[in-house]
Amino acid sequence: MSGVVGFCGTGLMGAPMVRRLLAAGYRVRVWNRSPEKAQALAADGAIVVDSPQAAAQNAAAVFLCLTDEAAVETTVFGDKGIQNGSGSWLVDHSSISPAATRVFATRLAKRGGRLWVDAPVSGGVAGASAGTLSIMAGGSEQAVRATTALMQAYAGRITHVGETGAGQIAKLCNQTIVASTINAIAEAVALAQKSGVNASILNTALAGGWADSVLLQTFVPRMTGPIDRPMGTVSTMLKDVENIASLATESGVSLRGLDAVLASFREAANQGLGSADLSEIVRVAWPDKTGASTQLDDSTHLNATNNPGATP
Repeated sequence: MSGVVGFCGTGLMGAPMVRRLLAAGYRVRVWNRSPEKAQALAADGAIVVDSPQAAAQNAAAVFLCLTDEAAVETTVFGDKGIQNGSGSWLVDHSSISPAATRVFATRLAKRGGRLWVDAPVSGGVAGASAGTLSIMAGGSEQAVRATTALMQAYAGRITHVGETGAGQIAKLCNQTIVASTINAIAEAVALAQKSGVNASILNTALAGGWADSVLLQTFVPRMTGPIDRPMGTVSTMLKDVENIASLATESGVSLRGLDAVLASFREAANQGLGSADLSEIVRVAWPDKTGASTQLDDSTHLNATNNPGATP
Protein backbone atom coordinates (compact mmCIF):
# COMPACT_ATOMS: atom_id res chain seq x y z
CA MET A 1 0.00 0.00 0.00
CA SER A 2 1.16 3.53 -0.77
CA GLY A 3 2.90 5.35 2.05
CA VAL A 4 0.61 8.36 1.43
CA VAL A 5 -2.79 8.51 3.12
CA GLY A 6 -5.45 11.18 3.44
CA PHE A 7 -7.23 12.20 6.63
CA CYS A 8 -10.31 14.43 6.77
CA GLY A 9 -11.43 15.71 10.15
CA THR A 10 -8.62 16.74 12.49
CA GLY A 11 -10.57 17.64 15.60
CA LEU A 12 -10.37 16.25 19.10
CA MET A 13 -9.99 12.63 17.94
CA GLY A 14 -8.62 13.07 14.44
CA ALA A 15 -5.52 15.04 15.42
CA PRO A 16 -3.95 12.36 17.66
CA MET A 17 -4.83 9.68 15.10
CA VAL A 18 -2.96 11.67 12.45
CA ARG A 19 0.03 12.02 14.76
CA ARG A 20 0.09 8.25 15.27
CA LEU A 21 0.09 7.70 11.49
CA LEU A 22 2.94 10.17 11.09
CA ALA A 23 4.91 8.47 13.86
CA ALA A 24 4.41 5.14 12.07
CA GLY A 25 6.15 6.56 9.02
CA TYR A 26 3.20 7.40 6.77
CA ARG A 27 2.94 10.62 4.82
CA VAL A 28 -0.42 12.12 5.74
CA ARG A 29 -2.38 14.74 3.84
CA VAL A 30 -4.87 16.46 6.15
CA TRP A 31 -7.99 18.51 5.54
CA ASN A 32 -10.43 20.04 7.99
CA ARG A 33 -13.45 22.27 7.56
CA SER A 34 -11.80 24.74 9.96
CA PRO A 35 -8.36 25.09 8.31
CA GLU A 36 -6.56 26.14 11.48
CA LYS A 37 -7.17 22.72 13.04
CA ALA A 38 -5.43 21.05 10.11
CA GLN A 39 -2.68 23.66 9.98
CA ALA A 40 -1.76 22.87 13.58
CA LEU A 41 -0.60 19.43 12.40
CA ALA A 42 1.89 20.85 9.90
CA ALA A 43 4.46 21.14 12.68
CA ASP A 44 4.15 17.38 13.18
CA GLY A 45 4.88 16.73 9.51
CA ALA A 46 1.38 16.55 8.04
CA ILE A 47 0.74 17.94 4.56
CA VAL A 48 -2.14 20.43 4.78
CA VAL A 49 -4.40 20.55 1.71
CA ASP A 50 -7.39 22.67 0.76
CA SER A 51 -10.00 20.04 -0.10
CA PRO A 52 -11.01 16.43 0.60
CA GLN A 53 -10.24 15.64 -3.04
CA ALA A 54 -6.68 16.86 -2.59
CA ALA A 55 -6.33 14.75 0.56
CA ALA A 56 -7.53 11.65 -1.27
CA GLN A 57 -5.84 12.03 -4.65
CA ASN A 58 -3.64 8.98 -5.37
CA ALA A 59 -3.73 8.01 -1.69
CA ALA A 60 -4.60 4.33 -1.41
CA ALA A 61 -6.60 5.01 1.76
CA VAL A 62 -8.41 8.07 3.03
CA PHE A 63 -9.80 8.35 6.56
CA LEU A 64 -12.75 10.31 7.93
CA CYS A 65 -13.33 11.40 11.52
CA LEU A 66 -16.30 13.74 11.22
CA THR A 67 -19.24 14.90 13.32
CA ASP A 68 -22.31 13.60 11.52
CA GLU A 69 -23.89 12.21 8.35
CA ALA A 70 -24.15 15.60 6.68
CA ALA A 71 -20.44 16.22 7.16
CA VAL A 72 -19.59 12.77 5.81
CA GLU A 73 -21.81 13.20 2.75
CA THR A 74 -20.42 16.63 1.92
CA THR A 75 -16.81 15.54 2.42
CA VAL A 76 -17.20 12.49 0.20
CA PHE A 77 -19.68 13.59 -2.45
CA GLY A 78 -19.53 17.39 -2.41
CA ASP A 79 -17.65 19.75 -4.66
CA LYS A 80 -13.97 18.73 -4.54
CA GLY A 81 -15.01 15.73 -2.48
CA ILE A 82 -13.21 12.45 -1.95
CA GLN A 83 -15.15 10.78 -4.78
CA ASN A 84 -13.11 12.87 -7.22
CA GLY A 85 -9.77 11.60 -5.93
CA SER A 86 -8.47 8.25 -7.13
CA GLY A 87 -7.70 5.49 -4.64
CA SER A 88 -8.82 2.12 -3.27
CA TRP A 89 -10.18 2.47 0.26
CA LEU A 90 -12.24 4.81 2.42
CA VAL A 91 -12.23 4.25 6.19
CA ASP A 92 -14.91 6.16 8.09
CA HIS A 93 -14.25 6.58 11.81
CA SER A 94 -17.28 8.87 12.19
CA SER A 95 -20.31 7.75 14.18
CA ILE A 96 -23.27 7.80 11.80
CA SER A 97 -26.29 5.59 11.19
CA PRO A 98 -25.86 2.13 9.65
CA ALA A 99 -28.46 2.99 7.01
CA ALA A 100 -26.59 6.10 5.89
CA THR A 101 -23.35 4.13 5.83
CA ARG A 102 -24.82 1.56 3.45
CA VAL A 103 -26.27 4.26 1.20
CA PHE A 104 -22.97 6.14 1.05
CA ALA A 105 -20.95 2.98 0.41
CA THR A 106 -23.24 1.91 -2.44
CA ARG A 107 -23.24 5.39 -3.91
CA LEU A 108 -19.45 5.57 -3.89
CA ALA A 109 -19.09 2.08 -5.38
CA LYS A 110 -21.49 2.90 -8.22
CA ARG A 111 -19.27 5.80 -9.16
CA GLY A 112 -16.35 3.40 -9.44
CA GLY A 113 -14.92 4.74 -6.23
CA ARG A 114 -13.28 3.34 -3.15
CA LEU A 115 -14.44 0.40 -1.07
CA TRP A 116 -16.01 1.65 2.17
CA VAL A 117 -15.02 0.48 5.65
CA ASP A 118 -17.15 1.80 8.49
CA ALA A 119 -14.81 1.79 11.47
CA PRO A 120 -16.13 3.76 14.45
CA VAL A 121 -13.83 3.84 17.45
CA SER A 122 -13.92 3.57 21.22
CA GLY A 123 -11.21 4.64 23.62
CA GLY A 124 -11.28 8.41 23.73
CA VAL A 125 -8.58 10.97 23.13
CA ALA A 126 -6.25 9.13 25.50
CA GLY A 127 -6.69 5.93 23.52
CA ALA A 128 -6.04 7.71 20.23
CA SER A 129 -2.88 9.31 21.60
CA ALA A 130 -1.62 6.03 23.05
CA GLY A 131 -2.52 3.96 19.99
CA THR A 132 -4.91 1.73 21.95
CA LEU A 133 -8.29 2.48 20.38
CA SER A 134 -10.82 -0.29 19.83
CA ILE A 135 -12.22 -0.31 16.30
CA MET A 136 -15.41 -2.04 15.18
CA ALA A 137 -15.01 -2.52 11.43
CA GLY A 138 -17.73 -3.20 8.88
CA GLY A 139 -17.09 -3.96 5.22
CA SER A 140 -15.74 -6.67 2.98
CA GLU A 141 -13.04 -8.92 4.36
CA GLN A 142 -10.74 -7.66 1.61
CA ALA A 143 -11.24 -4.01 2.52
CA VAL A 144 -10.84 -4.53 6.26
CA ARG A 145 -7.75 -6.68 5.80
CA ALA A 146 -6.20 -4.15 3.43
CA THR A 147 -6.61 -1.25 5.86
CA THR A 148 -5.82 -3.03 9.12
CA ALA A 149 -2.09 -2.23 9.08
CA LEU A 150 -2.87 1.48 8.76
CA MET A 151 -5.43 1.43 11.57
CA GLN A 152 -2.96 -0.37 13.81
CA ALA A 153 -1.05 2.91 14.02
CA TYR A 154 -3.66 4.11 16.52
CA ALA A 155 -5.67 0.99 17.45
CA GLY A 156 -4.92 -1.77 19.90
CA ARG A 157 -7.88 -3.88 18.82
CA ILE A 158 -9.59 -4.10 15.42
CA THR A 159 -12.59 -6.41 15.17
CA HIS A 160 -14.24 -7.19 11.83
CA VAL A 161 -17.88 -7.41 12.91
CA GLY A 162 -19.57 -7.93 9.55
CA GLU A 163 -20.47 -6.34 6.25
CA THR A 164 -20.92 -2.63 5.52
CA GLY A 165 -22.87 -0.95 8.32
CA ALA A 166 -22.04 -3.59 10.92
CA GLY A 167 -19.33 -1.41 12.43
CA GLN A 168 -21.86 1.34 13.04
CA ILE A 169 -24.29 -1.15 14.60
CA ALA A 170 -21.58 -2.31 17.01
CA LYS A 171 -20.80 1.32 17.83
CA LEU A 172 -24.47 2.00 18.59
CA CYS A 173 -24.43 -0.96 20.97
CA ASN A 174 -21.42 0.67 22.62
CA GLN A 175 -23.24 3.99 22.82
CA THR A 176 -26.33 2.32 24.29
CA ILE A 177 -24.19 1.31 27.26
CA VAL A 178 -22.24 4.59 27.43
CA ALA A 179 -25.24 6.95 27.17
CA SER A 180 -27.30 4.91 29.62
CA THR A 181 -24.45 4.79 32.11
CA ILE A 182 -23.68 8.51 31.90
CA ASN A 183 -27.37 9.31 32.40
CA ALA A 184 -27.52 6.95 35.39
CA ILE A 185 -24.42 8.58 36.90
CA ALA A 186 -26.02 12.02 36.43
CA GLU A 187 -29.15 10.87 38.25
CA ALA A 188 -27.12 9.30 41.07
CA VAL A 189 -25.13 12.52 41.46
CA ALA A 190 -28.34 14.56 41.63
CA LEU A 191 -29.93 12.10 44.08
CA ALA A 192 -26.94 12.23 46.41
CA GLN A 193 -26.62 16.00 46.34
CA LYS A 194 -30.34 16.70 46.83
CA SER A 195 -30.50 14.13 49.65
CA GLY A 196 -27.78 15.79 51.69
CA VAL A 197 -24.70 13.84 50.59
CA ASN A 198 -21.76 15.59 48.93
CA ALA A 199 -22.00 14.02 45.46
CA SER A 200 -18.33 14.67 44.72
CA ILE A 201 -17.36 11.73 46.97
CA LEU A 202 -19.46 9.17 45.08
CA ASN A 203 -16.63 8.00 42.83
CA THR A 204 -14.47 7.35 45.91
CA ALA A 205 -17.27 5.80 47.93
CA LEU A 206 -18.31 3.43 45.14
CA ALA A 207 -14.81 2.53 43.93
CA GLY A 208 -14.24 -1.21 43.76
CA GLY A 209 -17.93 -2.07 43.92
CA TRP A 210 -20.24 -3.22 41.16
CA ALA A 211 -21.16 0.35 40.26
CA ASP A 212 -17.54 1.30 39.67
CA SER A 213 -16.39 1.96 36.11
CA VAL A 214 -14.20 4.22 34.03
CA LEU A 215 -17.28 6.30 33.32
CA LEU A 216 -18.09 6.67 37.03
CA GLN A 217 -14.54 7.73 37.86
CA THR A 218 -14.51 10.15 34.94
CA PHE A 219 -17.93 11.77 35.14
CA VAL A 220 -18.58 12.21 38.88
CA PRO A 221 -15.69 14.73 39.15
CA ARG A 222 -16.81 16.45 35.94
CA MET A 223 -20.43 16.68 37.09
CA THR A 224 -19.52 18.02 40.53
CA GLY A 225 -16.45 20.15 39.86
CA PRO A 226 -14.53 22.03 37.17
CA ILE A 227 -14.10 20.51 33.71
CA ASP A 228 -10.46 20.38 32.69
CA ARG A 229 -10.76 19.15 29.10
CA PRO A 230 -13.58 18.70 26.58
CA MET A 231 -15.14 15.31 25.96
CA GLY A 232 -17.85 16.09 23.45
CA THR A 233 -21.25 17.71 23.54
CA VAL A 234 -24.74 16.81 24.69
CA SER A 235 -26.04 17.29 21.13
CA THR A 236 -23.59 14.82 19.61
CA MET A 237 -24.52 12.15 22.14
CA LEU A 238 -28.18 12.96 21.46
CA LYS A 239 -27.48 12.24 17.79
CA ASP A 240 -26.12 8.83 18.72
CA VAL A 241 -29.04 8.02 21.02
CA GLU A 242 -31.51 8.99 18.30
CA ASN A 243 -29.66 6.69 15.89
CA ILE A 244 -29.93 3.88 18.46
CA ALA A 245 -33.68 4.48 18.74
CA SER A 246 -34.06 4.43 14.96
CA LEU A 247 -32.09 1.19 14.67
CA ALA A 248 -34.20 -0.39 17.42
CA THR A 249 -37.39 0.56 15.58
CA GLU A 250 -36.05 -0.84 12.30
CA SER A 251 -35.03 -4.06 14.07
CA GLY A 252 -38.26 -4.47 16.02
CA VAL A 253 -36.51 -4.22 19.40
CA SER A 254 -38.11 -2.46 22.38
CA LEU A 255 -35.52 -0.49 24.37
CA ARG A 256 -37.55 0.97 27.22
CA GLY A 257 -34.53 1.98 29.24
CA LEU A 258 -33.14 3.84 26.27
CA ASP A 259 -36.43 5.73 25.87
CA ALA A 260 -35.79 7.36 29.25
CA VAL A 261 -32.20 8.16 28.30
CA LEU A 262 -33.38 9.73 25.05
CA ALA A 263 -35.89 11.84 26.97
CA SER A 264 -33.11 13.11 29.26
CA PHE A 265 -30.85 14.13 26.40
CA ARG A 266 -33.71 15.79 24.53
CA GLU A 267 -34.62 17.72 27.67
CA ALA A 268 -31.01 18.85 28.03
CA ALA A 269 -31.00 20.10 24.43
CA ASN A 270 -34.32 21.89 25.01
CA GLN A 271 -32.73 23.63 28.00
CA GLY A 272 -30.04 25.08 25.74
CA LEU A 273 -27.38 22.56 26.72
CA GLY A 274 -26.87 21.08 23.25
CA SER A 275 -23.45 22.67 22.82
CA ALA A 276 -22.50 22.07 26.44
CA ASP A 277 -20.00 19.47 27.62
CA LEU A 278 -21.57 16.03 27.95
CA SER A 279 -21.25 16.10 31.73
CA GLU A 280 -23.81 18.90 31.83
CA ILE A 281 -26.54 16.27 31.31
CA VAL A 282 -26.54 16.29 35.13
CA ARG A 283 -28.52 19.56 35.01
CA VAL A 284 -31.63 17.69 33.86
CA ALA A 285 -31.88 15.88 37.20
CA TRP A 286 -30.13 18.69 39.13
CA PRO A 287 -31.67 21.84 37.60
CA ASP A 288 -30.55 24.21 40.37
CA LYS A 289 -26.87 23.24 40.05
CA THR A 290 -24.85 26.41 40.46
CA GLY A 291 -22.38 27.81 37.96
CA ALA A 292 -22.55 28.33 34.22
CA SER A 293 -22.56 25.32 31.93
CA THR A 294 -19.35 24.53 30.04
CA GLN A 295 -19.91 25.20 26.34
CA LEU A 296 -17.80 23.63 23.59
CA ASP A 297 -17.28 24.52 19.95
CA ASP A 298 -19.13 22.59 17.23
CA SER A 299 -16.05 20.62 16.16
CA THR A 300 -15.70 18.73 19.44
CA HIS A 301 -16.18 15.12 18.49
CA LEU A 302 -18.11 12.72 20.71
CA ASN A 303 -15.80 9.81 20.04
CA ALA A 304 -13.84 11.35 22.86
CA THR A 305 -16.48 10.15 25.30
CA ASN A 306 -16.14 6.47 24.54
CA ASN A 307 -14.37 5.14 27.62
CA PRO A 308 -13.02 8.67 28.16
CA GLY A 309 -9.51 9.06 29.41
CA ALA A 310 -8.81 5.33 29.32
CA THR A 311 -7.65 2.62 27.04
CA PRO A 312 -10.27 0.06 26.01
